[in-house]
Formats: sequence, C-alpha cells, structure tokens
Amino acid sequence: MKLGARMLKTGIAIILALLIAELFHIPTPAFVGIAAIFAIQPTIYRSYLTVIEQIQGNILGAVLAIGFVLALGNHILVIGLAAVVAIGLMVKFKLENAIRLALVTIVAVMAAPTDDFLQVALLRSGSIFLGIVSSFIVNLVFLPPKYETKLFESISAVTEDIIKWTRLSTRFASEEGLLKKDLAKLKERSAANNQLYSMYKEERKYFRRSEYSKARKLVIYRQMIYVNQNSLAILKLQHKYENVLYQLPEDLQVHTRRRLDFLLSYHEQLLMKFMGRVRQEIELDPFQDENVEISQLFDRFIKEVKKDDEYNEYQPYHLIHFFSALLEYEEQLEHLDRLIRSFQLYHKKDAVFTK
Repeated sequence: MKLGARMLKTGIAIILALLIAELFHIPTPAFVGIAAIFAIQPTIYRSYLTVIEQIQGNILGAVLAIGFVLALGNHILVIGLAAVVAIGLMVKFKLENAIRLALVTIVAVMAAPTDDFLQVALLRSGSIFLGIVSSFIVNLVFLPPKYETKLFESISAVTEDIIKWTRLSTRFASEEGLLKKDLAKLKERSAANNQLYSMYKEERKYFRRSEYSKARKLVIYRQMIYVNQNSLAILKLQHKYENVLYQLPEDLQVHTRRRLDFLLSYHEQLLMKFMGRVRQEIELDPFQDENVEISQLFDRFIKEVKKDDEYNEYQPYHLIHFFSALLEYEEQLEHLDRLIRSFQLYHKKDAVFTK
C-alpha cells in the first residue's frame, strides 16, 4: 500500500484535532476528529476555499438544528426534515461541498440532551469548528507536494509511451490487442495530467517575480498537454486506419514515416530543451538534413485522395483526416518551441527545470 501525502495529512489532522479537544476538555472529541476529515485538501488554496464553505455549512447546520429543536423538538422525523431543508439551502447557496459536514452538525446538535440544550448545542457545533480549523492548520504547516515536478514527469511519461507506440505503428509492427489497451490507459493518464495542471495552477507564489514566471510556465504546460493530445490523436488514427495506411504506395509510406519520425524527435528535443539539457542558443530543426517538405507530402496525399477506389469509397476522407492531424501536430510543436524559447529568454534564472 502506497502512503500518499493526503492520507498522511488526514491522520495528522485527526491527531491535532483530538489533542486540541483534550486540551480544552471538550466532552465530545469525536465530533472534532470527524470535522477534521472533511476539510483536508491537496493544496492550500483549495483548503482555504473548503474551510470557508465548511464554516458556512457548520453555522447553517447549527442554526437550523437549534431552530428545529426549539420549534418542533428532536424527534427522528424532525431531524430528517431538518436535514432535507439543510440540503436544499446548501444547494441554493452553492455550498454543495459542505453538505456532509452540515448534516453531521445537524445530527450532532439535534441529538444533544434536552437539558441545557443550547449550551450543549453550541459546544458541539464549536467542536466541529475546531476540527475544521485543525485541518486548515495542517494544510498550512505541511507543505503540499511539488505539483510542477509531478506534472512534468507525468507529461514526459505519457509522451514517451505515445512516441514508442507511434514509431511501432508507423512500421505496422504494433500488437493490436496491447495497443488498444494502452490507448485507453493513455487517455486516462492524459486526463490525470489535466488534474495535476489544475493543482499546480492553484499553488500560490509569495513573490511577484515568481508569479510572472509561473504564469509563463502555465502556458507552456498547457501547450505540452495539448501537444500530447495531438500526438495521441495521431496514434489513434494510425490504429483506426491501419489498413488504409498500409495500402498506400511504398514511397508515400516511407515519406510519411520519415516526417512523423522527425516530428516525434522534435517533440523529444523540446522536452529536453525545457529541462535545460539543450543549449538555449541552439535552434531545434529536425528537418534540416532532410528533404521531406510538408508541401511535397501534401501533394502526394492529394494525389492519393483523388484516386478512384471502388472498393473503399471512404479512404480519401480517412487520408485527409490523418494528414490534418499530422499537420496540426507539427504546428503545435512549433508553437511549443516558441513558448519555450521565449520563457528561457526572459526568465533565465527559472529556465532550468529542477526536480
């Protein structure tokens, strides 16, 4: 079992909450620990938003619970009615993330003994408030994971796998069953990259200069993810139209393979350049020693598209689709190159990626 940072922080938050409850001699420490569980978040920014929502939910739940008990008593049907009303109000005020904690507050308060009800109700709702604060303290003290490092490593890993499969597919050497499974996994990993990107975006910098640098990095990482999506689209098309591409003339297959190989090499070099492993003054041009011009390749594809094929009337559309994806991939790589060069030009101190 792998112990993640959020799991560890949750345990620490519970311990801290229970210690605070013991320090203040709170008679119901369980509510403090339960509240601490709900407020743990992976980033400080999310933790701040969650604490605000949880506090509002706690207050709303406590007010509703006290009001219902004073007006209707604490019968189990009344507790259920109060829960329904609380859910409706939380949804109306767009506090859906705090619904569970609000319900915990309602049950905790309405289940309190009728003797000294107000005092016990305030004590229990206050206990839940302490649990929320405890989680926020843990999120502040224990630094969140380096999402930038995790994001770049994940993007690099996805890129590497896509490139390997694409090179095999261009030579019609990939095993169809395994490729189909990996395509589904690559799609999931690409979606996970978007989640990591959101986490990194939410991280806050404490210096203005760092904010400018991070803003440029966000643009680069977003472009890296988009380029990965382009390369994954080409791999899917290769898998989907393998028979169509296999029937192309030998010379067109060779030219397409060479062009795509150069694009894949270009992609690899750009990641190396961003990591600072390529000198900044070097201009990356994977086509400088080759005569595979995109215009020539386009002319050859058009020639194939115009051919009459009575056996496969959809082949021209498949070829246009594949060539369009190839062209889009190349354009996005060039745009990524410009972004990296610009970043390294204006942010030399931050230009070298460090893990």
